[in-house]
Amino acid sequence: MSKGNNVKLKADVRNEFTRASRRELRENGGLPGVVYGGGEESIAVAVDFKDTSKLFHTGRSEVFRLDIPGSGEIPVLIKDVQKRRGNVSHVDFLRISMNKPVRVTVAIDYQGTAAGTKTGGILQTQLTELEVEGLPGKLPSNLVADVSALEVGDRLTVADLNVPEGITLHASEEEILATVMVPRIVEESQTDDEAAENVTEDGNATETE
Repeated sequence: MSKGNNVKLKADVRNEFTRASRRELRENGGLPGVVYGGGEESIAVAVDFKDTSKLFHTGRSEVFRLDIPGSGEIPVLIKDVQKRRGNVSHVDFLRISMNKPVRVTVAIDYQGTAAGTKTGGILQTQLTELEVEGLPGKLPSNLVADVSALEVGDRLTVADLNVPEGITLHASEEEILATVMVPRIVEESQTDDEAAENVTEDGNATETE
């Protein structure tokens, strides 16, 4: 679950917006960003890259406080991270109210070993994340999808997820998350066997309707 506003990140107000100023900020270990939402004006900020990057790995539902001079501590979520040439170049913070539901994207954590893979099946996952909605303090950091009971041909759908109370999923219950497929080599072998059964003893193929 989200740590619920326990993490604090310091930020400075950014007053220069030239390409040179942004480059200098990054070279000195900073990261440009913006805080928006909540019906208030946007604030251009600069944050420490190392401290902020730690939050990239905890999921987009992680609520924390952004400490901005002149504005105090603001509860926010990381809404978006922009990259340039593979490197993080900018971060968007969404200003939130702890009493109002928000919609975020969370990762699907596939757990377990599918039973069907022990008999030659191949586990295929279709989705890596889903949109959820709920109060900021209740948002899950991920959704656990247990695939251990899946046999060959079985499917795991959104309806099979254990969703925390108070959280709404924005996805169809029938949407497939994972399935255990028959290996292609087995399918091809079965097709060859069926073809062989249709060949007569003198080597001529029989007619089929």
